Amino acid sequence: MISVLNNLHELMETYYAVIITFNTVLILILFILLISINIKFKKFKLKYKKIMDETKEKSVEKMLCDVFNFTNETSLKNKELEYKLSKIEKNLQRCIQKVGVVRYNAFEGVGSELSFVVALLDDNDDGVVVNGIYARESSTTYAKLIKGGNSKHVLSAEEIQAIDIARRTKY
Repeated sequence: MISVLNNLHELMETYYAVIITFNTVLILILFILLISINIKFKKFKLKYKKIMDETKEKSVEKMLCDVFNFTNETSLKNKELEYKLSKIEKNLQRCIQKVGVVRYNAFEGVGSELSFVVALLDDNDDGVVVNGIYARESSTTYAKLIKGGNSKHVLSAEEIQAIDIARRTKY
């Protein structure tokens, strides 16, 4: 045992400068880490103090419960809005989205293209085509249902043209 202690003593005498240098560097590194941790702790403490000053009457548990309740309410409202939006998008498909207008002369001798055809279609090309025919003594208006871009009634060339214009136009 004494020989081991003697060997250790000789080793320390030989390398004492290296050991002291190593310990000094280690102490400096630890000191720098201590300062860094202290700065981070002060920042954290300031944030904590700010939160606690704003909520003097509330505990942290109460604040967390409030946050969870708010999150749950927001989630429910988002689901409700998503449902309403899907209903609106579904209803929008059945709204008039495509319009085609053609003006024409129904009879010779009647100028200024006073007769007209208006096609009003939804997203599925369902809707109505309205034909207003103007003559010198009278004016007549017809409406024909349109399903998928076609009608069970015979369509005039102007009505077909108005439907084609509406199908190419989307608002």
